[in-house]
Amino acid sequence: MRGLTNIARFLVGVVFIFSGWIKANDTIGYSYKLVEYFEIFRFDFLNPIALPLAVCICIFEMILGFALLIGARVKLTLWLLLLMILFFTFLTFYSAYFNKMTNCGSFGDAISLTHWESFIKDFILLVLIIILFIGKDEINSTFGPRLENVLMIMALIAAITFPFYTYNYLPVVDFRPYANGKNILAQTKGISDELKYRYKVKDKRTGKEKVLDKLDSDHDKYYEFIESVTEITKKGIEPKIKDFSISNLNGDDCTQKIIENPDYNFLLVCYDLHLTNKEAFGKINDLAILSKQDHVKFIALTSSKKDVIEQFKKDVKTDIDFYITDGTVLKTMIRSNPGLMLLKDGTVQYKWHYHALPSYTDVKQEHFKK
Repeated sequence: MRGLTNIARFLVGVVFIFSGWIKANDTIGYSYKLVEYFEIFRFDFLNPIALPLAVCICIFEMILGFALLIGARVKLTLWLLLLMILFFTFLTFYSAYFNKMTNCGSFGDAISLTHWESFIKDFILLVLIIILFIGKDEINSTFGPRLENVLMIMALIAAITFPFYTYNYLPVVDFRPYANGKNILAQTKGISDELKYRYKVKDKRTGKEKVLDKLDSDHDKYYEFIESVTEITKKGIEPKIKDFSISNLNGDDCTQKIIENPDYNFLLVCYDLHLTNKEAFGKINDLAILSKQDHVKFIALTSSKKDVIEQFKKDVKTDIDFYITDGTVLKTMIRSNPGLMLLKDGTVQYKWHYHALPSYTDVKQEHFKK
């Protein structure tokens, strides 16, 4: 029993730490997923606390996983793990059974799981935690009480610091299709299914039905056509980026013109101008002015309406050209409002949170290749 308990202890601890770390790496993205859950269960009143709740959940997961691995406060840790996994198992089963969402968000954008896959994962964890309850007397503290307390405090500090860092300075590891080095245009293009067309016919001589790979010029003489049959011989690949389009304020499509720009160019992402940090525009305006003087294009993308854009430009005293893009796409592009992206020929060169905006001189020295 001891061996099985230790295996279960290791697996549960590692999975909880990994799951918490992935969520903490992108707390804003996880908060968006929580909002989806709130809407499913009609708990929209919880939307304002989605972000702090996302932070608490990821911290909780990492601390419980670490406590289990070092054998700290075993009874309390096991009960909290059990309550947490029961809650998650219910959520994933409900979402899968009623087909509410396609991705559960358990491992963020790092590992995309369907709800059925996530339910199976949670059910396996539930079984492992039950095994831990049965063998709880075999779980001993790895360290003495004093060192254990020190390690738990250090783990708590790390678990709190990490999500606050990623919230203020972007995810440490970007798993999304807009990460540094990724080409946006290439990811909007998928690969179509490879198809084979066959023909179901009836043999006029025997009365039997058969399927032919092709029809000869005189097939009407021997066969009576019934229907065509399409077979997928090789499954295609869906584009990683969907519904990506950019239009000017008049509604004209400018996607290709902007994304295929072969030169360095800046995209300022402000997904909702009502929520955009205005104080950041002191530095942003300086960047935009120096960019234009150096003939480097600098534009802004938003999902806000034209009248909101015009008022916002007056408020922050900017003459940056604004273009319209879907809000969900913009929130995926960068976890910052505003957030700055440097592109060249459709490839993301670098991204900055508004808390860490660079000077134009620094961008030229560090990112412009001569």
